[in-house]
Amino acid sequence: MPFDFEGRVALVTGGTSGIGLATARLLLASGAKVMIAGRHVVKGKQALKSLAEFGDHAQFVRTDVAKTADCMTAVESASRWGRLDIVVNSAGMYLEKPISETSEAEFRRIMDVNLNGTYFVAKYSIPELRRAGGGVIINVSSDAGLNGNNLCSAYCASKGAVTVFTKALALEVAHWGIRVNCVCPGDVDTPMLEKQLNLAEDPMKQMREMSAVHPLGRVGTAIEIAEVIRFLASDAASFVTGAAWTVDGGLTAQ
Repeated sequence: MPFDFEGRVALVTGGTSGIGLATARLLLASGAKVMIAGRHVVKGKQALKSLAEFGDHAQFVRTDVAKTADCMTAVESASRWGRLDIVVNSAGMYLEKPISETSEAEFRRIMDVNLNGTYFVAKYSIPELRRAGGGVIINVSSDAGLNGNNLCSAYCASKGAVTVFTKALALEVAHWGIRVNCVCPGDVDTPMLEKQLNLAEDPMKQMREMSAVHPLGRVGTAIEIAEVIRFLASDAASFVTGAAWTVDGGLTAQ
């Protein structure tokens, strides 16, 4: 399916790697200008280098979405192109710990990044989307935002909140022509998953077991998630809002 984002501006948080970077590449390839936001300047420079073919249509702004001031700065940076049409909240972190071992600081951090970052980037984006005559917000949730996962109570709390926040915000801004959806990936081959595997005693065994849990027999790829995000950002999804799209190889259908 052809996509045309010529003249549109996108902000992608967590855009320096994984799903965020894959999404930025697809939007750029479809004609959009994209501001990628991430915490690390070095990773930002590396991301821009990998997107060099798109020239100054790809730019980077250092952003820690756990800080509301940074959320506002990211939106302002993207809006310097004169408008803002698409917002992808892909920044996130993972925590796998029993509740008895999860510290208050760890809980607050994962909520600050996964939930608060998503909330405040959306909040500060809405006036810009309204000025553009409408737009799209796409939040990256998780299968853990739909079902409870063992030993992931803090992560599930954050992603479950993102899923329901998506539905509530969709109702609130629909009359302004702003659509809000989220994608709920299963396990995806990204640096976040690699970090998770490296903590296992036998990473290869862990990957085989993780793959086997998905009915399609494998984990997903960043580009597979990004393709769904691009669709949701496009006019082809013009009647889709308040939806939580599972992109999980059948994991939550079981």
